[in-house]
Amino acid sequence: MALRRHHKIGAVILLSIVSLVLVLSFFINKYWSPILAARVKTVVLSSSDSLYSVDFSDAELHVLKGQLIFYNITLKPDTAVFNRRKKQNIAPNNLVELHLRRLILNNIHPLALYFHHKLNIGEIILSSPELKVSYQLNHTRDTVIKDRRTPWEMISKSLKSVHIGAIYLNDVKLKYSDYSGNKVAISELKEMNLSASDLLIDSATQTDKSRLLYCKEIVFEVNNYTGQTPNGLYTYKLNHLKLSTLTSQMNVEGFRLTPIKASAFFDKSHQTRYNLSVDSLQLNHFDYLGYHKYRKISASKIMIKGGMLSIFGNPNGVKDPGGDRTKSFPTVALSRFSTEVKVDTIHIKKYDIAYSEFNKKSSQTGTITFNNTTGSILNITNNKEALAKNNISTVYLKSYFMNRGLLNVVFNFNLTDKDAAFSYKGNLGPMGLGALNPATMPLAMVKISSGTVKDLSFDVKGSSKISRGHLQLLYNDLKVKLLKPDSTYGLKSKIIETFYANLFILKHDNPDKPGGVPRSFNLTFVRPADYPFFKTIWQTLFSGIKPSAGLDKKTVDAIAVMKNKKEQKKQERLTKKALRQQQRAEKKHEKELQK
Repeated sequence: MALRRHHKIGAVILLSIVSLVLVLSFFINKYWSPILAARVKTVVLSSSDSLYSVDFSDAELHVLKGQLIFYNITLKPDTAVFNRRKKQNIAPNNLVELHLRRLILNNIHPLALYFHHKLNIGEIILSSPELKVSYQLNHTRDTVIKDRRTPWEMISKSLKSVHIGAIYLNDVKLKYSDYSGNKVAISELKEMNLSASDLLIDSATQTDKSRLLYCKEIVFEVNNYTGQTPNGLYTYKLNHLKLSTLTSQMNVEGFRLTPIKASAFFDKSHQTRYNLSVDSLQLNHFDYLGYHKYRKISASKIMIKGGMLSIFGNPNGVKDPGGDRTKSFPTVALSRFSTEVKVDTIHIKKYDIAYSEFNKKSSQTGTITFNNTTGSILNITNNKEALAKNNISTVYLKSYFMNRGLLNVVFNFNLTDKDAAFSYKGNLGPMGLGALNPATMPLAMVKISSGTVKDLSFDVKGSSKISRGHLQLLYNDLKVKLLKPDSTYGLKSKIIETFYANLFILKHDNPDKPGGVPRSFNLTFVRPADYPFFKTIWQTLFSGIKPSAGLDKKTVDAIAVMKNKKEQKKQERLTKKALRQQQRAEKKHEKELQK
């Protein structure tokens, strides 16, 4: 009986405690919410120096669950304060506006807060966040702030530490407005996730540079993002992007930059047309804060694996007569890039590159390809301090030319030269010359019937104005067919000219005899203003390849004279034929008059 009585007393006491807790929770929720609301608003306003204000409709504290819930939260900036700071040159580059349906704080420990002055929260979940971010470059480095205290120093009088185990933002709707260019660029993300782990503010972490915003790691992920460039010429898409602050690494999977159809593109633009795809891209030691604040791209290494770059030279020439395509040169394009870039190394693996041109005479497009390209690019920068230390960018590439011959080439670019000075040297290994027909037939209207390259070596120094160098092409058994446009077959063989060229003009071997001294040629190519970079490279090498095959300047001039004589004779025959037709018509007319 005594035992039962103790059980009953214990049950009554427990029930009384639970009832008391429930009653207290009710009164806490009823009277504590307005106090909490006022406190939160004051803290946000003071900590942002009146730039941001926060508001929410309601708050609930569940003591037994250790849970705190805020409803319908809005964080927004005060534009008047922002404009005032802008005049004082202390305005931030990014403005943020946030709307939340619910903010849940789980596993809070009020006793630790009360007795030990430690704010400890297990996790924070933000439901259906809608985030608006606007960016404009108000300053290029951190402005001077009067209050230099760390966050821990600011809270140390009331709290010993703040710890949050995890923060989750899932399915974030983000609208990003970039005002740094001539036109505002608006991007909208729907499938975005943000998470942060182990946020800790205390005396030890206040100077811990391995943490970002006092978090051990922040992970940013985007899936299936599509957008369009401001000029409407390109659409870009990525399958997945992930950025980790713990590893300072950003990974991108399935990136595509797709232009509109060629006919529409060249109607709207006089630029070179690009089609770009990257299977995977990785940035190591990526300075995400520098990019977020000042649009600066800084990384120790970028690794590109798989994909293709297609380059189509504009067939319509430059926009204005006398205009120049110097801006297509890599160094000029980098210097004109609005974003500051500083990358130590870019590694490329298994990448395909294609350069195409449209020949109006043949009405066909010729393409040169570099397949399975692997290499490294060193010192890619337009940063003034970095350029003062090293203004040379070096490119090492190994590729298979036309998917046949192994090509090794080294480029050196002077990143500060006003004439975009550069140099390149390399060699091409053995390959069948017939593999060049996709380029030579449309562009030069020449079909290579037979021939084998044994070795092609070149060493060229150039600029946006002129290129000079040396070239040697060793080959055997070269034979060609000269072509002309044909409405039925596209291109048709010139039988007589082909016979004449193979018999009298072309040099079928280099060296001419086994064991002989091979021919080599000095190159001088003056770049026409409307030639972009890749066309300049190709035409410079071609100016040495032609004489190697027997088409030196003297022979080309002789062929031109012969063509002119042939054309004159053709015109004379046509003139005589027209005269005879006219005489017959006149005689016929006289006879009709006599009748």
